[in-house]
Amino acid sequence: MKYYRKLIGDKCYLSPINMDDAPKYTEWLNDMEIIQYLDIANQQLNLEKERIILEEMIKKGNQIFAIVLLETDELIGNCSLFDIDQRNRSAELGIFIGEKKYWNRGYGTEAIRLLLDYGFNILNMNNILLEVYSYNEKGLHTYEKAGFKIIGRRREAKYMAGKYWDIIFMDITAAEFASIYIKKVFAG
Repeated sequence: MKYYRKLIGDKCYLSPINMDDAPKYTEWLNDMEIIQYLDIANQQLNLEKERIILEEMIKKGNQIFAIVLLETDELIGNCSLFDIDQRNRSAELGIFIGEKKYWNRGYGTEAIRLLLDYGFNILNMNNILLEVYSYNEKGLHTYEKAGFKIIGRRREAKYMAGKYWDIIFMDITAAEFASIYIKKVFAG
């Protein structure tokens, strides 16, 4: 596949998605170990439906990126800014690493940092929000590491594996992101 190094980090880069990757996304989005953390575990997803979803997301103005390894150009996941509100300068963030061998290795944190930089400094957003399920402890840790703060929770609003879980709302502002980035630049 052909990827474009739009947003480049130390270990990975973000490229506009390639519709030829729809089969890989479909494979990942039918793996219960991956989608238990997403809001699609109860959906039947085939290749045709995935293509339609991606096309609709693009038409709505969502910013969807492939997460690609810098050294090998291997696709490992995707991330996006969606529900973009230009008037109020806000958006929501979504991410998943589909290649499980790259879980817990810092790729998600780096991809989030790149996406936040793009959202705040290119799209001129002021607030970026995400939702995470309370059973996703690794996700919570990743988001906190990227600078997100818990702003609230919807109690027992997610039913998974015979149990109710909270949906945790987290956000980060442009000023918070800038202060984290400036600290890292001058510390390093």
